[in-house]
Amino acid sequence: MLLDAGVVTRCRRRVHLENDPTMRDAPTSPLDLGVEQRIADAVEHRRSVAAQLGDLLGAQRTEVPRGLPYAERATLTLDAMREGVGYISGAQLPDDAEGGRRGAIDLLVRSGNGYVPVLVVRHKITDPGRGAKTSPIEHPVPEAAEADQTRKVRPQPRDQLRLVHAIRLLEACGFDAGDRTGGAIGVEADAVVWHDLRSPNWPGGRTALAEYDARFGDRLAVATAAATGDEPLAQPSRITECRGCPWWPICESQLREANDVSLVVRGEDATVLRERGITTVDQLAGMPLESAEDLQLTGVRNTDAILLAKAWLREMPLVRRVRELDVPRGDVEIDVDMESYADAGAYMWGCWLSGTNIDEEQGYRAFVTWEPLPDDDEARSFAEFWGWFTRVRRTAFERGLSFRAYCYNELAENRWMLASAERFAGKPGVPPVSEVKEFIHSAEWVDLFAVVRDQFLCPNGKGLKVIAPSAGFGWRDPEASGENSMRWYRDAVALDGGERDLTQRERLLTYNEDDVRATFTIRTWMTSEAANEIPYAEDL
Repeated sequence: MLLDAGVVTRCRRRVHLENDPTMRDAPTSPLDLGVEQRIADAVEHRRSVAAQLGDLLGAQRTEVPRGLPYAERATLTLDAMREGVGYISGAQLPDDAEGGRRGAIDLLVRSGNGYVPVLVVRHKITDPGRGAKTSPIEHPVPEAAEADQTRKVRPQPRDQLRLVHAIRLLEACGFDAGDRTGGAIGVEADAVVWHDLRSPNWPGGRTALAEYDARFGDRLAVATAAATGDEPLAQPSRITECRGCPWWPICESQLREANDVSLVVRGEDATVLRERGITTVDQLAGMPLESAEDLQLTGVRNTDAILLAKAWLREMPLVRRVRELDVPRGDVEIDVDMESYADAGAYMWGCWLSGTNIDEEQGYRAFVTWEPLPDDDEARSFAEFWGWFTRVRRTAFERGLSFRAYCYNELAENRWMLASAERFAGKPGVPPVSEVKEFIHSAEWVDLFAVVRDQFLCPNGKGLKVIAPSAGFGWRDPEASGENSMRWYRDAVALDGGERDLTQRERLLTYNEDDVRATFTIRTWMTSEAANEIPYAEDL
């Protein structure tokens, strides 16, 4: 039984299914196209960084060819470590048969008498700030690390656990450097961020080492029980990750057959309910509301859990929390939706202008760059968006009209407005960060997701594409989704080379327009009489 690093952040039931010999031919869901693309992007990023390191480190570095058989790669890695090679890219570490581990690491760096592992990841590993321990990409060794006065570490628990996995493999073959340090090279690929894996920065004061050991030991026991046909140590239970899991059809079938309580209340809350003997949706729905205070749930209000169960049994997509729905409205209104490509940047700001006529053309407009990200043309499109947006706000104010702007879940829009102001500071039309902060903290910026969350119970989720159909809205593209838009974007800008697909540009514009029309539809519906036809929670 040999497990890779991924098991420590994977659902326990998934670990069981992956190691259960009776499930080898079970039908699973195909990999989501967006996830598939992110995997491909990550592979390409690792190749690009490996080539960059090859240029920077020269003869000090050796690379283990990825196309060779597994055993041959492990032998080459072990030989390179025995020779004391300074840097080993694409390392395949020898199996730890006793510990039940196997795994690879993007880079091994000679340190003292052993090696430290370095991950190459296609996500951000720092934020603006100070205190991160970094070394230059051309000198990727822990001995060169210094406190960076421009960056702070962005929490990435999965990265730290993967580094501990590599350290345990290095220990098993006798090449651990002993200082329990690991590094990461992020999407910018301009520095190495070093993690002290002995630091007690996990919940309860635990270290990454202790967290990994507990998790890996548990997953190894789950996998062993599955492989040997013993009593399963993990049963299906719906969690957030189920949405993209290939095993979800199998788990969903079992959960629906059992009418399992996790179909309504996910994660730790489902565990709490089971411990109280509440295992089915029917049992939860049958609880008196006055006894809800004893449930001690954390992911959902106690009474909401009971009402959600009642709504789920009646197949109600929405239930009103309040008798009178309320959405902040303005004389002049703009719905905003941003499209980004992973951590590379925001390439489109779409807007839908409505309300009182202020001599600006109403309806949809988009501010977009079709230069492959990252590219400075993103500054131009953001500046044009902000300039038009600010002009509308100012005109409304000058005419004595109220103004509101709306988005659906402000985390993404806020992130990229602030990031764009920071990254492109000083470029023509780019606002200062203080101006962006003033706006996003004002009453003029309305997060419609929060409005929906506070005023509706949503048994099937609160996502835009879940809620909008109840308001009578549908997307024109049957494949519309954030994940698919990533693939469309790649084709639109020819990120993989070749010709740019102009039809995918139109597809993205249509998708973005439908997103802002959806928020417009939801808020106007919520302030109409039609919304009162949605059942009221107390009436359940």
